[in-house]
This record gives sequence, structure tokens and C-alpha cells, in this order.
Amino acid sequence: MPTNNEDNSKMVIENVDHVEQDNSFKNMTMADKDKAIELLKQTGRSVTLTPENNKTVLRKIDLRVLPVILAIYFLQALDKATLAYASVFGLVKDANLVGHEYSWLGAIVYLAQLVAQPLIAYFLVKFPLGKFMAITTLCWGISLTCMTAAHNFGGLLTARLFLGIFEAGVAPAFIALTQMWWRRREQPVRLGAWYAMNGVTNMLGSLISFGLGHIDSGHLRPYQVIFLFFGLITIAYSVVVFYFLPDSPITAKFLTEDDKLVAIERLKANQQGIENDIWKWEHVKEAVLDLKTWMWGFMMFSISVPSGGISTFGPLIVKAFGYDSFETILFNIPFGAVQLVATMGGAYLATVLRKKSPVLVLLCLPPIAGAAMLLHLPRSASHKGALLTAYYLISVYPGITPLIYSWSAANTAGETKKKVTTGFLFVFQCAGNVLGPNLYTTGEAPLYKRGLLSNLALFVVLMGLFAAQALYLVVLNKKHANRRVALGKSAHVIDRSMMKVQKAYTDGEIAEEARKNEEHAFDDATDWQNEDFIYVY
Repeated sequence: MPTNNEDNSKMVIENVDHVEQDNSFKNMTMADKDKAIELLKQTGRSVTLTPENNKTVLRKIDLRVLPVILAIYFLQALDKATLAYASVFGLVKDANLVGHEYSWLGAIVYLAQLVAQPLIAYFLVKFPLGKFMAITTLCWGISLTCMTAAHNFGGLLTARLFLGIFEAGVAPAFIALTQMWWRRREQPVRLGAWYAMNGVTNMLGSLISFGLGHIDSGHLRPYQVIFLFFGLITIAYSVVVFYFLPDSPITAKFLTEDDKLVAIERLKANQQGIENDIWKWEHVKEAVLDLKTWMWGFMMFSISVPSGGISTFGPLIVKAFGYDSFETILFNIPFGAVQLVATMGGAYLATVLRKKSPVLVLLCLPPIAGAAMLLHLPRSASHKGALLTAYYLISVYPGITPLIYSWSAANTAGETKKKVTTGFLFVFQCAGNVLGPNLYTTGEAPLYKRGLLSNLALFVVLMGLFAAQALYLVVLNKKHANRRVALGKSAHVIDRSMMKVQKAYTDGEIAEEARKNEEHAFDDATDWQNEDFIYVY
């Protein structure tokens, strides 16, 4: 009598052979497919996903991969924020920055990232993700350290330019890592976790900068100490990234062979594959022609304009309420706490509801109220409390960006298409971050009316974009249902990727029905090509 492993082995080979013979994918070779298929053929078997082995492998991934990612993003957010901290400690005056020069120091990072995105998308397909992240972390740490020696606008601009180039791949790589390691149901919280490091940065970074600002080195100004300290920490951490961030679940040394098979089975229902290093121009074309790519791009632009402006000018806005430099740094700590709660709270709510568009609309409401309050409240000592409340209401906005990331990540398949779509998002995000700081100028202090008005308008625009995208995804699901009927399949497909493992894999009827619809999961097919792909809204 055959064993369970023998049955599983036959099932894997049959599924692979079926995929190769499917008319929709008849031109695909094994090289075109995901590397997960290679591992399945090498081992000659698969495993059945259970709540127990899923919990074990998920715990290993969360404990090994997630902490490395969190620390990288914390340092990246911190390194970009050093400019805002430096402004509080006299950088603008010492470097003789006038007009829009300080604004451009904030914007140049995002302009560099914008220009670098096409190359980053290609690199993320062709190069191992772990090694890519180690190299970029080292290079941006060096760039930040070099800012210590910059004494004027030209020197600071050059250092910030290179900082932007080397940080350009961080968030796109993290989105790729999130898609590679976690089920679609798990992605919002994990993606939200690393993005929430922005909030941790505002808390710990403010405290550390507060301490560093009191250092009397005799030779270095307080902001130079900040640049040097964080730059050297980043350089040192790049070594940790090199040794501890694995390239993929298929090659991860901390996973046993059985663990790797469990990791593959966990991701099968995503219908997005795991890893493929072949650049496919047809995926590029599809990403460009896909309306939802552009919709997510416009969302990223709309949220990044206020994000770029507030992240660069936030401490100066608070200082304009009537606080000194050290009070300003300390009052920035609750801003980070609100960011953290909004980001993780939004991710958790999206996981519970299994929908992102309603949560995104909800997250727009507090920033709208905060911006309106700052536009109408007078800058006087008697209104300090209300002004700070308004500022903290605006600080809910960082919860929006990671949900847009995860919304896009969950609805895009095909290795090259995933990377190109992510690149699109970051081009729009960078454009918004370039424009955002330039809507604020030091000459408009203390009201910053133009920047706040534009931010208010864009939060309203965002709500319309969320509704339109959700409607479009419903339409796409209906089109896929019609295609399945035309191919002789059932119109209804069970999406196990958004279900709890206890229900999705232990209920025999659900598991059997879902297995039939996951035959193209590792074909490196795009979401357009795979009629069994289910869009989540």
C-alpha cells in the first residue's frame, strides 16, 4: 500500500506534468517556471500543510527573517530622518541654507530613488535578495557617514543624493520578501510591522537624537554627531544582514528540507510563486497596461506628497508652536507612537476583515481633521494643546502607505510583473516625496498654509481612489469567473490564501476543491494569465 509521502509525490509530479501540458501555458519551459517546482522535483515529494507544521515553520520565519527586516527599515527610516533632527540643532543656519535649499535636501533622496527604480526592478529579479540588501545597507551607511564632513548645500546635497540611490531598493525588496515568505492573509501585519519602524524611529530616534544633541565633542556640531553615529551603526549592521538574511525559502539554511516543503505549500495558495530570476518583457508590458498598476501609483503619489512634506518639516511645524529645540524633539515622540498604533492597527483590521479598501478610507479621516485644525487654529500659547492634537491626528497617515503596498502585493502575480509594479509604485511615491517638501518652505513659517491645504485635498482624493480601485477589482474577479466557466471550470474558486490554515487545510472538501485551482501556482504566471487568481479588495 502506498504511503502518504508516495501519494504526495505522485500528486506533485502529476500537477507539474499537468501544468506543462495545459494549453494556456504550453509555451512555458521548466526554466520559465518558479524555482519551487525544481525543489519539488528534486525531492520527489510534497507535504500536507497542517496547523501544527504551519505554526512551526511560520514561527521560524518570523523569528529569523522578520527581525532582520525590521532593523534594516528602522535604520533606513532613521537615516532619512537625521535631516529633520539636524534642522532642529542648527543645520539650516550653519550651512547657510536659504530659500528652497533645505526643502531640496529632503526631496533629493526621493528624486534619486525615482530615477533608480527601473534598475532596482531588474536587480530584484536577477540578484539574490539577501545579498542585495546587505550591499545596499553598507553603501547607504557610508553615504550617511560622509554627511558629517559636509558643510554647505552642495556637499549635503551630494551626500543625500547617494543616500537616496542606495536606499532606493529597500522598500521594493521588502515587498518582494513579504510576497516570498508569507501567505496573503499574513502579509498586511508583516508588511505593516516593518513599515511601522517609521513610528519607532520617531520615538527612539527622537530620544537618541535628544541625547546626542547634548554631546559636546569640541570639534563636531550636534547634528554632525548624529550623522556620524547613525552612519557607523548602519555600516556595522550590513554585516549582520549579509550573514542572517536568507535569499529565499528554497535556499534558506535555517529551514530543513521538510520545512522548505512546508514553506512552499504555505505559499501555493497565493498563486504568486516564490522565486524566478528570468526577466520577462511580456510581464513588463502587462504591468504597464494594467489599470490597477496606475491606480496604485496615483494612490502612492497622493499619500507621498503629505508624507514627504510632513516628515521633512514636522519638527519645524512643532517648533513653530512655540517650543525650543529639545522640547520639539521630545514632542515628536508621541507622533511616532500614533504612527505605530495606526500602522499596526490598520494592518490588523485589514487582516480581520480580509479587505483593505474600507480600512484605507477609515485611515484618511484623522489626517483630514488634523490638517483642517492646523489651517484654522491660531499659533498662540493658549492653543498649544490643540495644535499638538491636530499634529498627532495627521500622524495617522503612515498607516495608509503599507496597506497600499500590501494591497498591490496581494493582487499582482508573475515575478517580473511583481517587481515592475512595485517599481511603478515607488516612482509615484518618490515623485510625491519630491513635491511634498517643496510645498513647504521655511519662509512660510509658522502657518505653512500652502503645504497643509494641498495635504488636505490629497487625503480626500485618496478616498475616491480607494473606492474606484475596489470596484475595478470586483470587475476583474467577474472576468476571471467568466474565463473559468469558458474553460469548463467552476465559476467559484476557493481562495485558501486569505483563510486560516485550520479551516483551509483540515476541511477535506475545501482542501480538495482548492487544490484543483492551484495547478498554476508555480508557473510564474501573471494575475492576468492565471484565471484562478482571485483579487482581494
